[in-house]
Amino acid sequence: MDLQSLDTPRETALALLKLQLDWGIDEALDDTPIDRLVARPRAAAPAPAEPPPPRPRPAAVAAPPASAPAQRAESIAAACNTLDDLRAALAAFDGCPLSATATNLVFADGNPSSGLMLIGEGPGAEEDRAGLPFVGASGQFLDRMLASIGLDRSAYYITNLIPWRPPGNRNPTDSEIVVCLPFLLRHIALVRPKRLLLLGALSTKALTGLPTGITRLRGRWLDLDIPGLTTKVPALPTLHPAYLLRNAGAKKDAWADLVALRRALDEDRKG
Repeated sequence: MDLQSLDTPRETALALLKLQLDWGIDEALDDTPIDRLVARPRAAAPAPAEPPPPRPRPAAVAAPPASAPAQRAESIAAACNTLDDLRAALAAFDGCPLSATATNLVFADGNPSSGLMLIGEGPGAEEDRAGLPFVGASGQFLDRMLASIGLDRSAYYITNLIPWRPPGNRNPTDSEIVVCLPFLLRHIALVRPKRLLLLGALSTKALTGLPTGITRLRGRWLDLDIPGLTTKVPALPTLHPAYLLRNAGAKKDAWADLVALRRALDEDRKG
């Protein structure tokens, strides 16, 4: 419908009314008529609603420091003046939950006066039953490896980063490592080894603090600062024997590490 073609306002009004009836409008909603031909001012935008008041925050509750067991371990370990003291302190320590699930404390084996100290990761099921480190399949393989360069347990001393077996032979957690590390550091200080052989990624990372993987660190002598010792201790990271049992192709790298160890021990003896 062309409203411009209509002659009078009355005809225009009637045409608009008919149009609205055609659209289905059958009642007026306003008390007064609205002139639809006059431009209407735009309604002001509604004011934004005020945001709700912030919820009060709960009062902060002071949590016990996460490092409390590790601090207690440091204090206990520092007070140990002999290996017997350290063994007794570990047997009485209740700051690591692994001690409650393990059968035995796995402290150490071998000759602490040998000058060579080996450090593994943690005991397995057979070690847990025997109370000695490296007596299971990986330990027997390690014995054969070291025998190939003329070493037996009278020629070295061996322990682990973790002295209790983690359930199911899982890897220890970071918190378990942090709690056990002060005892290991004191263990090293009491033994005073001339050289360390680090078996596996966990013991290497814990003692060096380096994030580099074991496959890149192995075969390199690293000088470690051990609390309680005045000189640095040369440490050689190598692959764990349990890893070698699963990955036969890596044995050549482990053999190269053993050759480097044998060479260093011979040089120490000459010097």
